[in-house]
Amino acid sequence: MSKPDLFDAFPQVSSKAWKQKIQFDLKGLDYNESLVWESPEGIKVKPFYHSEDTRGNAVPPFPRKGKWNIGQHIFVADAIEANKKALDILQRGAESLWFTVPSQEVQIDLLLKGIDASTTKIHLDFPFLSLEYFEQLNAITDKLPSSVNVHLDPVGHLARTGNWCHSMEKDFEMLGGLLSAHFQSHSLSIDVSLYQNAGATMVQQLAYAMAHANEYLHRSELISDQPYIFKVSVGSNYFFEIAKLRALRWLWNTLASEYGIASQCHIIAFPSKRNKTLYDYNMNMLRTTMECMGAIIGGADTICNLPYDAMYHKANEFGERIARNQLLILKHESYFDKVSNAADGAYYIEALTQQMAEKALALFKTLEKGGGFLKQLKAHTLQKKIKENAQKEQERFNIQEEVLVGTNKYPNVQDKMKQDLELDPFLKRAVRKTLLEPILEKRLAEVMEQKRIQDE
Repeated sequence: MSKPDLFDAFPQVSSKAWKQKIQFDLKGLDYNESLVWESPEGIKVKPFYHSEDTRGNAVPPFPRKGKWNIGQHIFVADAIEANKKALDILQRGAESLWFTVPSQEVQIDLLLKGIDASTTKIHLDFPFLSLEYFEQLNAITDKLPSSVNVHLDPVGHLARTGNWCHSMEKDFEMLGGLLSAHFQSHSLSIDVSLYQNAGATMVQQLAYAMAHANEYLHRSELISDQPYIFKVSVGSNYFFEIAKLRALRWLWNTLASEYGIASQCHIIAFPSKRNKTLYDYNMNMLRTTMECMGAIIGGADTICNLPYDAMYHKANEFGERIARNQLLILKHESYFDKVSNAADGAYYIEALTQQMAEKALALFKTLEKGGGFLKQLKAHTLQKKIKENAQKEQERFNIQEEVLVGTNKYPNVQDKMKQDLELDPFLKRAVRKTLLEPILEKRLAEVMEQKRIQDE
């Protein structure tokens, strides 16, 4: 005789009954005014969620996977030194390498020497376009497994710097050639982190990411079945960030299906710079741990942590080792790789994902009706919208509604920083001629920190 289900002994409680009970306990206070709050994205967050909140929910099932790679970013100033560093960190727990190659002087054969590309996912990120250089590169990468991805993103270059690599016509022409069948390892890359670090809401980040990608997709010569790489920075709003990554994958699958392509979405996630601080900088380790956890549960494919001292120290072995060890603990001691899609069935996260995706899709359609990403960027509409939200967020920080512990709340007034600065941690406005106003990243704590440093 089978035992009855434990839950059969308890009557089901409807969402309405829960709300009535809460309303009774509020003793006359208004439920919506007291317990429901609205996020900057316009999402109303309730005090409880019920299965009824996900009834008819269109959120699709996500791929069943628990595997994610521990990645590390390396800026390649010298190919030989970067290669030594890469080989070392692979022995110390890194599983994926993300190289930023800033110039055509870098010899890729020296950079990749001795690295087993069959077991290590390699990302080569280039902020320039050169047919001659990439033809030489292709001779090397063609001999390597498909785990080597070459990132190309001239639209992201325009948004970040205000200029094309060459010109719009030439950039797209070169991109088409590089994405042809001859260049199998080349992938289009969408830099979503720029929008987050500049102050965009999560809905804006998602909509701009899709509009950004669509600038490539509606040019038939650029459509590829190669994976599209989305580089996403993750902030400290834990559950919202989980929903953001899930919504990103959902939106991409929807957009790709409209073009009839089976291209997968590979998400490289890393902590945001926007909420990182100079003073009480050890707090950054707590922030990045939570942000990496959110990225894992949100379904990112590769996680690259940000060293706690990255804002003011040059790249150093200690800071990078601590950042890597945070990921190693999450994976091998906390077993964050053992469960696939841990957020599935969580009513709150499912509801957030649904609402975020719907709002982002509506904004994306508005952008497309207005001429698309490039037209809106050239008209400075996107820059204006991001600035408006960034200013609202800054105002919340200034009055301590947006809290960074150790900076605008509970600061250690004995903490000194001026003597430790190896890098300029503040927004730099280079005087140069640009086609349009670039989107600029800025941390929330900058003005407050500048004043403290001046007063030291």
